[in-house]
Amino acid sequence: MVRITEDLVRRRAEHNNCEIFSLEEISLHQQEIEKLEYLDKWCRDLKILYLQNNLIPKIENVGKLKKLEYLNLALNNIERIENLEGCEELKKLDLTANFVGELSSVETLKYNIHLKELFLVGNPCTEFEGYRQFVVATLHQLKYLDSKEIERSERIQALQHYPEVKQKIREQEQAYLLRRAKEKEEAQSRMHERKERKEKKKEAELGLGSPDSLQYKENHQTEGEQQTCRTAEDDEEDRRFWEEPTPYTPESRLEAHRYIEEKRKAKDNIRGSKTREKPLPKLVTAEGKILNVNMPKLHFSLKDDEENNQFILDLAVYRHLDTSLLDIDVQPTHIRVVVKGKVFQLVLPEEVRPDSSSAKRSQTTGHLVVSMPKVKEIILAKRKLSTSVRPSDSNTVQKSTRNRQVEKLEVDPSKYSFPDVTKIIPEKERIGQGPIQLQPERITETKKTLIVNMAANDIQMMPIDVGAGVKKCGPFISRCLFMCLPSSSGK
Repeated sequence: MVRITEDLVRRRAEHNNCEIFSLEEISLHQQEIEKLEYLDKWCRDLKILYLQNNLIPKIENVGKLKKLEYLNLALNNIERIENLEGCEELKKLDLTANFVGELSSVETLKYNIHLKELFLVGNPCTEFEGYRQFVVATLHQLKYLDSKEIERSERIQALQHYPEVKQKIREQEQAYLLRRAKEKEEAQSRMHERKERKEKKKEAELGLGSPDSLQYKENHQTEGEQQTCRTAEDDEEDRRFWEEPTPYTPESRLEAHRYIEEKRKAKDNIRGSKTREKPLPKLVTAEGKILNVNMPKLHFSLKDDEENNQFILDLAVYRHLDTSLLDIDVQPTHIRVVVKGKVFQLVLPEEVRPDSSSAKRSQTTGHLVVSMPKVKEIILAKRKLSTSVRPSDSNTVQKSTRNRQVEKLEVDPSKYSFPDVTKIIPEKERIGQGPIQLQPERITETKKTLIVNMAANDIQMMPIDVGAGVKKCGPFISRCLFMCLPSSSGK
């Protein structure tokens, strides 16, 4: 039995950020709901409520929805109109294709003074003589009945013949209720017979399935033949159920729904048993040999990266597959990847190091890329320079190659001549103007004679009048002169 749950209401309230206390509109159609409940407690502000195409047998638990304006209960199992007095703002009520036979229950809608539209098409009461006149005369506030406008003249005539029409409606109701009681008894007896047939079928299956029974030993069949027999029996049962003539009643509609539900559950159980009984894939032989397996049927490539001494596996997993659905196991001799429960296993041509392996997803393609370093290390020889080429020559070669690689746009000064901007204005000698420049000190005539005499070693030990220049030089010059003069002995 399907009921209204809080989780269902929140899922249907996505347009209101899954908040139900302030919900004004909700659609619960085609949910196989068999009881109307909880909405008057959870959603007090509801204005529009869709409940069509369910299995609701009774209108209940909506009386506290004071703001409800539109209630759609089409294609349900409702037999009478009730419990709507508290819906003070109700303007539209749709009861199309239900089982309303007590037309007098329409009188309960007198308290819904704002009710303007009522739909009763497809109900047994619409077949009563005087049906429309009775409803029009009973509900003065109505403006439309079964999508047809109620004119003033029609209402006046209905009110004039109201007592007679009411009496006819009562009589037809009584006849309908008697017929409904018989239909309920027939439905119960039919359900009881069907239940007994199911029990006998189960007992027969148990008797045939017991290994100790003689019939089982004599009539033992293979699994495929048994499956074929079961399918034929199911088809025969389906044909008998759907071809059996039954009245269109709430019980028959509910019985058909239950039958469909049982068949669906039986198919789900068969599928579940098949998946459980499915043998696990063989990954290793009895001799211990690892097998190559590709259950998910994915494209892959194994690259030998000699430069980095590793293997690289590129597995084309589904682009939008969640990484949590991947399970990677790297072993020294093989790699195993489980993709959504399906195993991909590949034997490696050489041993690898699992502890140094790494796995990542490609950001562009979504592929799984696994890097697995090899156990054996390869020593690569360094390149030696030839003896004929000197380091300086190699440097020049490298420079020349660099110059060849880098090409710059240059101007050849021999082909193009440009004026020298710095020499447009010629420099003039500064005469008597500008900052004072220090000039070298001029050598006096007395100093020149002194130097010449020293060079010729012609200086004698006699006082020499060197003028004011010697006096100015002080004792340092006199000492130098004394040391430079030759001695009297000629040494």
